[in-house]
Amino acid sequence: MNTLTFLILKLLADGKFHSGEAIAKHFNVSRTTVWNALQHAEQLGIEVFSVRGRGYKLPHAVTLLDEQAILNAIGEQSVAFKLELHDYIESTNTYLMQKAGVPQAHATCVAAHLQTQGRGRRGRTWHAGLGASLTFSLLWRFQCGAAALSGLSLAVGVALMRTLREIGVTTAQLKWPNDVLINREKLAGILIELQGDMEGPSTAVIGIGINLNLPASIKQQIDQPVTDLSSASAQKIDPNALLGALLKNLAAVLGDFEQRGFANLRTEWTEHHAYHLQQVRMLMPDGREAQGVVQGIAEDGALLVETSSGLQRFVSGEISLRGA
Repeated sequence: MNTLTFLILKLLADGKFHSGEAIAKHFNVSRTTVWNALQHAEQLGIEVFSVRGRGYKLPHAVTLLDEQAILNAIGEQSVAFKLELHDYIESTNTYLMQKAGVPQAHATCVAAHLQTQGRGRRGRTWHAGLGASLTFSLLWRFQCGAAALSGLSLAVGVALMRTLREIGVTTAQLKWPNDVLINREKLAGILIELQGDMEGPSTAVIGIGINLNLPASIKQQIDQPVTDLSSASAQKIDPNALLGALLKNLAAVLGDFEQRGFANLRTEWTEHHAYHLQQVRMLMPDGREAQGVVQGIAEDGALLVETSSGLQRFVSGEISLRGA
């Protein structure tokens, strides 16, 4: 990792041209060193414009993550969280899962300007770029066992919906078990990984990715319809304010979930379900397919679907839901 790369990118975050000479002088290095650092940025998939006589610039201005701004957005509850901000990381979920079994502060949030190997459900890749997405993971310790955490991804979805409405995005809907959609296009996704005994204390690593401003080059790499907050909101979204508000809502929802399970959140989740009382297809990991009409969500987060064989329960696992 070239340690100078993200220092220069932070200088370019204003979206304006900066000459190679000015950048070199700012960091007291040679222009060749600046060029090498920005070559490394391009290897990471970050587009940097270079124009002879004008210098370097990013395609557009980027608001980078700032610890104090995030803590300010959380407010009084900020003391409950431990924040780790990374310029570059392969996967925030992988990073925290490696730490879940050792002493690690409850409510540790790891966020990154750039994830190069971000993961989604069913082995999918989460495609992201600098300023294109807000990607982070939250380590949350529960006193209950993993067996009691059914419906956790749906509870996290409730926190997402509360946050989106706070920032004026009212058209978002939930797709069982862990996606947020706008007009049936994916806006955000949730990936939860667990460690611990089925009956004893357990640890959840909650990964969340929200599309902020996806360039066409990233959209072309994604195998499903996607959208972003820049398309859904008339106002510019500050990722620091967004992350702070989401962590505050997550703390409230997760506390409620641990005390009373998903049952207390079920009605709120159902109000936002994009496929409630609609015909759907359920794609099984072995290739089988089931069709039916969604009737609701069980207290443990299972999807209830009326099929030709009667009312059936589906648990998340590797099942994929599609509109009919």
